[in-house]
Amino acid sequence: MKKKLLDSSGSPGMTASEQRKTLCKLEDKNIVQLFLDGHEYAFAELVDRYDTRLLNFVYRTVGDLERGQDLVQETFVRVYRHAHRFDQTKKFSTWIYTIAGNLAKNELRNRSRSPLVLFQTIKKNWEADHRPLEWEDSSFKPDDLYRKRHLKALVEEAVNELPEHHRLVFVLRELEGKSYEDIAEITGCRLGTVKSRLNRARTKFASLIAPLLN
Repeated sequence: MKKKLLDSSGSPGMTASEQRKTLCKLEDKNIVQLFLDGHEYAFAELVDRYDTRLLNFVYRTVGDLERGQDLVQETFVRVYRHAHRFDQTKKFSTWIYTIAGNLAKNELRNRSRSPLVLFQTIKKNWEADHRPLEWEDSSFKPDDLYRKRHLKALVEEAVNELPEHHRLVFVLRELEGKSYEDIAEITGCRLGTVKSRLNRARTKFASLIAPLLN
C-alpha cells in the first residue's frame, strides 16, 4: 500500500506520485493558488517548471553561470515570499521573468566594467522566424552539432558585450522566444521602446559577431 502524504490540514492526502500527476495538468496560476492555500509541494512544482528556463535566461543575460544560479535561487526566494502579490489574471511566466530580469539588470549595473557595444543577430530574416534560437537537434550530424555548439559559444560571447537594456530584450526575444507584449511587461517598457531597442540591437550585433565568424 502506497504511503499517503499529509495535506495542509494534517490529514492523509495524495501520494507524491499522485500529486505530481495532478500538478502536471494544472496551469501555473492554479499551482500558485495551491501554494497560497498551504500546499508546500506546489512550490516545488513551480521550481521544476522554471528552474532551467530561468537559468538559461539569466546566464545569457549576465554571462556568468555561477552568478546566474545565485540569481535564479534569489528569484525563487522572492516568489516564495511574495506569491500573494501575483496577479492571477496575468501570466505567471511574465511575473517570474520580470523578477529574474530585474535581478539580472541589477547585477549588470553593479559590475565595475562598463557595457561595451550594441549588438544584432546573425540570423537572417528575423521577423519570419519567431522561435528562439536552438542549438541541439538529434537529427544533426556530429559535425553539424559541433559547428552549432561553436556558433552558440560565439553568440554568447557577443551577447556578453551588450549594454543591459539591449541585452535583456535581445535575450528575451531571440533566445527565449518571448512576444513583444511579454517583453514590454517584463521590462516595464513601452512596446515601441522594446521594438526600437531590439532593432538597434540586431543591427549592431551583426557587425559585432562578424569578425568572430571569420
